[in-house]
Amino acid sequence: MNESSSSSSQAMGTIDVDQAFIQEPEHRPSLSTIEGQGIPVWSNGAYESVEHRVIVNSEKERFSIPYFLFPAHDTEVKPLKELIHEHNPPKYRPYKSGKPSLSTIEGQGIPVIDLSPVTSNNPSLSSINALVKEIGSACKEWGFIQVTNHGVPLSLRQNLLEASKSFFAQSLQDKKKVSRDETSASGYYDTEHTKNVRDWKEVFDFLAKEPTLFPLTSDEHDDRILHWTNKNPQYPPHFRDILKEYIKEMEKLSYKLLELIALSLGLESKRFEEFFGDQTSFVRLKYYPPCPYSHLALGVGPHKDSGALTILAQDDVGGLQVKRKTHDQEWINVEPIPHAYIINLADIIQVWSNGAYESVEHRVIVNSEKERFSIPYFLFPAHDTEVKPLK
Repeated sequence: MNESSSSSSQAMGTIDVDQAFIQEPEHRPSLSTIEGQGIPVWSNGAYESVEHRVIVNSEKERFSIPYFLFPAHDTEVKPLKELIHEHNPPKYRPYKSGKPSLSTIEGQGIPVIDLSPVTSNNPSLSSINALVKEIGSACKEWGFIQVTNHGVPLSLRQNLLEASKSFFAQSLQDKKKVSRDETSASGYYDTEHTKNVRDWKEVFDFLAKEPTLFPLTSDEHDDRILHWTNKNPQYPPHFRDILKEYIKEMEKLSYKLLELIALSLGLESKRFEEFFGDQTSFVRLKYYPPCPYSHLALGVGPHKDSGALTILAQDDVGGLQVKRKTHDQEWINVEPIPHAYIINLADIIQVWSNGAYESVEHRVIVNSEKERFSIPYFLFPAHDTEVKPLK
């Protein structure tokens, strides 16, 4: 999780947009959030912008001073004409450097796959084989799918969505009673950043296993372990029970999907299960308030998920976009399908498959008039899993 350690005294729904997204340098739309990311666009893909991060030290403080080079706000960023020719056509659309590129195209959406062969009684071998082939094709071409007939009770999903709405409708003071802190990454949070730009959202995280074991530091020689536990809101009633029941259903669906993915790679169906005995998975409730300056903000900036799989339930408002894995790399809207789940492959599957399947970049745009709710379940293996290509 790419979190900021800072806190906010305001709920996301009452943010001073001018202050949060324009005046402060760390909050303004930067080249890291814009499609193509500057130099890669000018070079027409010859040079790439590379993802990086900073780890922290348990004993020493650290100081650094980056200088961020930006062109004029009205610069039109596009491939330079000297680098465009018959065998290297433009790979990016032009955009103005002072604004995030929120343009999308309407086209064929991500594949929609019926899971009934593995959720119904007595499925035929031919139907399962056809499903495995369909899953493999979708994983290779998109990395994202929507699944129907998944076996998760609709009433449970609706109950959790209503509970989520009730929780986020509380005052900021009440929500902060269960804020994330140094003892656990679970709980409420309203100042999350993606690639150094603040997201326009509030979240509440709930761990799948309690306690969840997690290493104290990233040092491979440090064996100290944290024991994270969940924050338990008093409101709405039965919130914890609904979350725990929902997590059980997500685990069932996760294992079905992992089996299909394994078979599509030519592996034994249970090949991945050994990694999830002490999993570090969690469910996240997300609330995206209406944003009066939707052209200046993103609900979540462009990113790839770091776990194995993400299973997403979303309402009917929409806003999720996927970067298409073709040379144009356009953003594609993921249109909500009633009662379906959106599945995306994450970084760990990419490593296990040795690059056969890729983790795909995605983002969330905000709505100027409607609030939006979504519920992702992030599937992570045990903390001590060595992630490497399968032999």
